[in-house]
Amino acid sequence: MRPLTDQETERLFEKLASYIGRNISHLIDRPNDPHVFRLQRDRVYYVRESIAKLATSVGRDQLCSTGTCFGKFTKTGKFKLHITALDLISPHAKYKVWVKPNGEMPFLYGNHVLKAHVGRITEDCPEHQGVVVYAMNDTPLGFGVTARSTAETRKLDPTGIVVFRQADIGEYLRDEDTLF
Repeated sequence: MRPLTDQETERLFEKLASYIGRNISHLIDRPNDPHVFRLQRDRVYYVRESIAKLATSVGRDQLCSTGTCFGKFTKTGKFKLHITALDLISPHAKYKVWVKPNGEMPFLYGNHVLKAHVGRITEDCPEHQGVVVYAMNDTPLGFGVTARSTAETRKLDPTGIVVFRQADIGEYLRDEDTLF
């Protein structure tokens, strides 16, 4: 495991900023329990600092993973956020969309969120903004990018797409071979 370079850190923080805004500091600046981001085989892990120091004594070939996988860097250098980061992102989310019970299963099967399935949406949410998708009982289901702003969503027909799905908790079953 190695620390991220400046360019990798910038790309990671750009992606995180689209979902949690300035709340990135809540992930890093934890005075009683400091955490760091580490890279292992193109995957970025969110690790407690004390464990990251211990992991340096293990060879790269023997080390599978440490901490929570936040995502991975693609071959083109872009950062793709994984569903495993949902538990850390959802409490700090800037914009949220709540899905009605009849829209939960289509979302968990990998479909986008339609207007007919939206129960609530955060006010003043801009277009192409990262959002966390919740069930009506405030259970995080995944995350995506808004297709339209909140004002445009109200005028949209029921079959129009509101949120483009990026990841959902159904991926734990669908992609279990390649997720980790």
